[in-house]
Amino acid sequence: MRNALLLLLHLVSFTAAAQHGSVKGTVKADGKAIPYATVLLKGTTWGAPTDLEGKYTLEKIPAGKYELMVTAIGYKRELHPVQVYPDSAVMLPTTLTEANATLNEVVVTGTRTERRRLESPVAVNVLDSRTFNLTQSNTLSEGLCFQPGLRMETDCQTCNYTQLRMNGLGGSYSQILINSRPVFSSLMSLYGLEQIPANMVERVEVVRGGGSILYGSSAIAGTVNIITKEPKESTFTLSSNSSLTDGKAWDHFLNANANTVNEAGNAGASFFASHRDKEAYDANRDGYSELAQLKNNSFGVNAFFRPTDRDKLDVNGWSIYEERKGGNRLDEPADRADQSEYRLHNILVGGFNWDHRLGNGKSSFSVYGSGQNTKRTHYTGIDQADGWGQTRNYTLQGGFQLNHTSHSFLGGSNTFTAGAEHQYDDTFDAIEAYNYLIDQENSLTGLFLQSDWEFTPALTILSGVRANRHSNVEGLVFTPRLNALYKIGTTTQVRASYARGFKAPQAFETDLHIAFAGGGISLVQLDPELREETSNAFNASVDFNKPGEHMIYGFTLDAFHTRLQNAFVLEEIGTDAQGNQQLLRKNGSHSTVKGITLEGRLNYDQRFQLETGLTVQSSRYDAPVQWSSEIQGTRDYLRTPGSYGYYVLSFFPQGRFNATFSGVLTGPMLVPHFAGAPGVVEDELYSSPTFVENNLKLAYRFTIKSIKQDLQLHAGVQNILNAYQSDFDTGRYRDSNYVYGPARPRTFFFGLKFGLM
Repeated sequence: MRNALLLLLHLVSFTAAAQHGSVKGTVKADGKAIPYATVLLKGTTWGAPTDLEGKYTLEKIPAGKYELMVTAIGYKRELHPVQVYPDSAVMLPTTLTEANATLNEVVVTGTRTERRRLESPVAVNVLDSRTFNLTQSNTLSEGLCFQPGLRMETDCQTCNYTQLRMNGLGGSYSQILINSRPVFSSLMSLYGLEQIPANMVERVEVVRGGGSILYGSSAIAGTVNIITKEPKESTFTLSSNSSLTDGKAWDHFLNANANTVNEAGNAGASFFASHRDKEAYDANRDGYSELAQLKNNSFGVNAFFRPTDRDKLDVNGWSIYEERKGGNRLDEPADRADQSEYRLHNILVGGFNWDHRLGNGKSSFSVYGSGQNTKRTHYTGIDQADGWGQTRNYTLQGGFQLNHTSHSFLGGSNTFTAGAEHQYDDTFDAIEAYNYLIDQENSLTGLFLQSDWEFTPALTILSGVRANRHSNVEGLVFTPRLNALYKIGTTTQVRASYARGFKAPQAFETDLHIAFAGGGISLVQLDPELREETSNAFNASVDFNKPGEHMIYGFTLDAFHTRLQNAFVLEEIGTDAQGNQQLLRKNGSHSTVKGITLEGRLNYDQRFQLETGLTVQSSRYDAPVQWSSEIQGTRDYLRTPGSYGYYVLSFFPQGRFNATFSGVLTGPMLVPHFAGAPGVVEDELYSSPTFVENNLKLAYRFTIKSIKQDLQLHAGVQNILNAYQSDFDTGRYRDSNYVYGPARPRTFFFGLKFGLM
């Protein structure tokens, strides 16, 4: 009897084993293996990543019919029906197609983990290198304006420093990240967005609103994550571009990129280099420049190494050397000019990130560190004043992050994220002649916890909180957030979010800029009683995308409402003993920023493609701000238009010949004009006109068959209709902050690009 029972059990187990099979295959694209692609049987728990040769194996699968889903970053999802037979292996090779659109690529900024865009509860917009190329954006600042809700603003007639405004808020309300790390300091923000060449950028991920408060302070308006190029295969590219501004001033770019990946595909490096030589431009022929003279050299590397299938180490580093000069007598030392601003920058940035996946496939952790060091020699003076100064700034940041996914959490799947990080920033900026000194140290420690809960296939709830300890704020500051995503079919996503943020009392980029005003200079000082500013941000959006056999079209409607408590304001408090204007940064009343952003997109069979966005918004203080000591204050934010937007219309964007029309809209805004400038008797508030800047680029790509490389020639014109400010101040006593509208007049350009494209 016992032997019979054992025999029966053996037969049952043998029969059960025989009812199982396996699926094997290789994932490729353009004849090359795709490592780390994800292979899943839909509706089951069977799945695996591909190895370095693109191979995968799914074992012990019950016999039956399934649908195999294959996904990889940068490629379209592939679905294949598969029949699994007992005691046999099904061979199923898969070829992926590169994704021409960025509708559903993998992003990391919104949740600090990898998520498909359309499946992320935090809305993330992506600006990729393709858009930089189509719009002939040579620097990061030139490309950022082709994103919804973003506006690049030039704030100085002499040195041309810029700031990024997002959702109607100033530059200090946006958190700039480099490879997901907040080492882009306030000092770097003055000129850094223009100093970063486009050829070092793989993509830029943008999160508008308070959904990014897990990155720390100053993320009230949103976050811009600059992700540098990563090597995918061994290639090289050389490019040049020359432009002529208003027929007077040349601007030359020379760029080089080289990528190398070893045969095993587990190590590689991406190198980039850029050189810029730009002549000064005088718009009103008064002998003083409106566009500064620039010489810039940048180079860097981004490398990875995978010692095992579970580990990846990323290391990056780059440097910027830039000399910038505006005013007059630009061929002489700055202190010989009648009026001049001179900036000499040496910037070093670097970081590392180590990712490790645990054996269970459900958990991972990261350890990271980054830093930047900036040294600046600068001069700001009139009538050969001794306006020389020195600046030093460095930022260090490090931390760790843990991720764990539970596939059976209260009926759904939940990814838990926890971590801690510490950031230290030291800034010293001094000009002895003006009795000007900023000497501050800031440290920020953060502990964060997040739950990314896919409650049902249609509903995802993201919740998180960060505890912040800032050296300039008493006690802990807690910044919670709550996001929800509801998917209606496969075409529509509805999102809603709440987030609380804060901004610590410290010197920001606008405080570090010294402007000319009324025959002297303008200095910003901090109120000793300045306390942190807090915010409550609400966002709601509808995202619709309809893909078809030949056409992809869609739109996004986003509504935002941000309430700021103890808002930072800038008020004039008189002059010092030398007659220089004094401005005080202090806490004012509460304020409200609200509006809507509408995005539209259309791609027809890669024959033409349209991307556009328009923001209509209002930014107002509860009580008037006395920005001038001479005239009545105003509740409206200064230099903040009620409407702004962009468009990019491309014909044959993936073809050998392509033509691209692009443009930027800037609506009216209030611009202060201080007395003492030529013809300005008393301070006044000027309402600027509406500007529409239109551009055209034509490009044609040849293939040199003997060496299997491409050569692209391009030419075009920026600001075709010459929509440009016409009332610049003249002479050395100008108000250098009285500048608005597009960053350049009509400009013709041409160039070439050689390599694998």
